[in-house]
Amino acid sequence: MKRRLLLPALAIVGAGVLALSGCSGGGGGGGAAGGQGDELDGLSGEIGAKDFSEQFVLAHITAQLLQAHGADVQANTKLVGSANVRQALETDQFLGYWEYSGTSWITYNGNTTPVQGAEAQFEATKEADAANGIAWLDPAPLNNTYAFAIRADKAEELGVKTLSDVAKLPAADQTFCIESEFSTRDDGWPGLKAAYGITVPDSNVALLDTGVIYTATQKGDDCNFGEVFQTDGRIPALDLVVMEDDQQFFPVYQAGFTLKQATLDEYPAIADIIGEVSPLLTTEEMQKLNSQVDVDGEDPEDVARDWLTEQGLI
Repeated sequence: MKRRLLLPALAIVGAGVLALSGCSGGGGGGGAAGGQGDELDGLSGEIGAKDFSEQFVLAHITAQLLQAHGADVQANTKLVGSANVRQALETDQFLGYWEYSGTSWITYNGNTTPVQGAEAQFEATKEADAANGIAWLDPAPLNNTYAFAIRADKAEELGVKTLSDVAKLPAADQTFCIESEFSTRDDGWPGLKAAYGITVPDSNVALLDTGVIYTATQKGDDCNFGEVFQTDGRIPALDLVVMEDDQQFFPVYQAGFTLKQATLDEYPAIADIIGEVSPLLTTEEMQKLNSQVDVDGEDPEDVARDWLTEQGLI
């Protein structure tokens, strides 16, 4: 599935990515999204996305909102890999995209240790990327970080609410489903085991594809605890509960819209317009939007349009 993970660079795929242009334009898409103004008249380009549902929804929300304010922009959801999307921003192939603070801090800015606290992590990331000519607009409250979840009834049976509780269980109950990349990451399984003193044998750990982990955790045959992402809509849909990371091991992955500082300087209204959306995107709200795509099978573009309309933004 996802992700905003620390993936190796892949070849950029997809043709027709528009270069950022400060000329022509004039809000050709504004009528379709429901015009709100012409502050962004002359702004054109593409809003990028990583290759998973949350990013698709965010890209379409942003494109439609900017269109409503006079921009001539479209969502591009065809690239694969975090590094490729970041590169597309750096080379002006993308106007902007939603990034996660933990990803930029660790992957793009070369830090190995996360900053404790969401606000502190965001501000450190914003400052680091400013040196790269990239601006971060005010973040959404959502935190799409790693987590471990378990069936609600099983959590009650075992009496667990935190990862420290999990570490105290008998070894037979400490069974885990994780994805292969998580199994080797410092901010994944090796680091988690060290932080919480988990010493189960490898036979207690099943390596599965990300999407399969959710259903396997719900069934409870391969594992009691599955590695998940906190904004995933399948968590409530499958009646899973997330274990509290009481040692604050996992980095904060708070979402914020990123764009070139030069673009923001030319079109400062972008900050206020995105600022209408960001505070509304809580972890719970993003779970609902993601569920409409991943569980209900709806199109991300339609989900974005319906949500913006419900919020009175277009």
